[in-house]
Amino acid sequence: MDIIDKINYIIKEKNISKKDFANQLQALEPKLKRTGNIPNIQTIYGYLNGKRELKVELIPYIAEVLNIQEQELFTFDIEYSTEYNVRYSSEAREILELFSYAPKILRKDIKDLLFTVKKSYENKLEDIKSKI
Repeated sequence: MDIIDKINYIIKEKNISKKDFANQLQALEPKLKRTGNIPNIQTIYGYLNGKRELKVELIPYIAEVLNIQEQELFTFDIEYSTEYNVRYSSEAREILELFSYAPKILRKDIKDLLFTVKKSYENKLEDIKSKI
């Protein structure tokens, strides 16, 4: 995964349209070193679509628009690798954030339920393997 994939992932995860992202980026007025100009909307779309090489001087502005640390654009954990994980990681993080509001007894019940589901899944998997 490259940095453009990561930017597009975060845009999607944060439920921002590419148009809104491009407008917000442009509003920060980042100047390109080579030309001294602010990239236009088409140029920003070119970056997002991988048709243009992203300029390093835009990284701080992109991080600001996405409300993340610049370093986050350069971490490529497994959770960012597939379409399935785009949805899954967002849901998992939301659940983890909400989990802190659950009373202790509810957290224990959820944990027990998840262990039961896991065990059931493992048993089904073993059944399938034994038939092969």
